[in-house]
Amino acid sequence: MGFLFEDGNFALFRDGFLQTIELSALSALLALLLGTLLAAFRVSPVPVLRAFGTGWVTIFRNTPLTVLFFAVTFGLPPLGVHFSHLVFAVLALGSYTAAFVCEVLRSGINTVPIGQAEAARSLGLTFGQTLTQVVLPQAARTVLAPMSSVFIALPRNSAIAGAFSVSELYSAQQTFSERGYSIFAIFFWVACAYLVISATVALLFRFLESRLAVAR
Repeated sequence: MGFLFEDGNFALFRDGFLQTIELSALSALLALLLGTLLAAFRVSPVPVLRAFGTGWVTIFRNTPLTVLFFAVTFGLPPLGVHFSHLVFAVLALGSYTAAFVCEVLRSGINTVPIGQAEAARSLGLTFGQTLTQVVLPQAARTVLAPMSSVFIALPRNSAIAGAFSVSELYSAQQTFSERGYSIFAIFFWVACAYLVISATVALLFRFLESRLAVAR
């Protein structure tokens, strides 16, 4: 277990841990923004937008994340799109997670009584104003629990990025394995790191649930 504090191993582990946090945070931000937009498309009165949102969710939810990483990392450069490996990983992971965020938000939107939207329209609010000012704030309270599951899973999904030249926890684990350290000890520390990240996300959502809970 003590190998982590030998020969600069802690620096490697620390950098991988911080890179995982950065990758997860950026991907979560992209997923939240894109997922909210897609959810708006899914409930939009415009057929083209509904079709786009439905197509995105159908494709990305049913495409293995590894395949998506391959498509982004090796498919975009030939098209003239050149970013760092981290940015490619954020695009792949964020786009994938956005499909799940979209469906969670859409389920929350469907729980808001139709009368709320009708009342907003009677006051002269546009579809965008009704969605952002009336429907989504109410829907957000109902989707925090399922949304937490999506974002708790995101850091674990980020491990795939280690196979695509991103120096995160999985990449550090591979390096430790190549150096001949005990696989049990390696996975113990890596599992602890993922546990810390997941527990932090869970606590954050629990805090949000308590702050946004409806008074009874």
